[in-house]
Amino acid sequence: MYAVIRTGGKQYRVAAGDTVEVEKLDGAVGDSISLADVLLVSAGDAVQVGTPTVAGVTVSAKITGQYRGTKIMVFKYRPKKRIRVRKGHRQYLTRLQIESINA
Repeated sequence: MYAVIRTGGKQYRVAAGDTVEVEKLDGAVGDSISLADVLLVSAGDAVQVGTPTVAGVTVSAKITGQYRGTKIMVFKYRPKKRIRVRKGHRQYLTRLQIESINA
């Protein structure tokens, strides 16, 4: 059984026992959260597709980490204009351990 969830503007395919890194969610390490934005649920041959979400289905997850991702460098320049801009960015992330899909 798996589900497709939406969080942080992105979609993730998850199953019970999976570990997923998503954009920062509120909560402390060890807290349990419920994700209600479920777009699709598949159990064997039965597939439920939401319009836009599947009613009555939630995904239970446990927060196992709050941290910042690796640094990416953003470099912008305009040729022949002596304009050079170099910036770094580190995204705040939350690591989730998927516990169950409650259909």
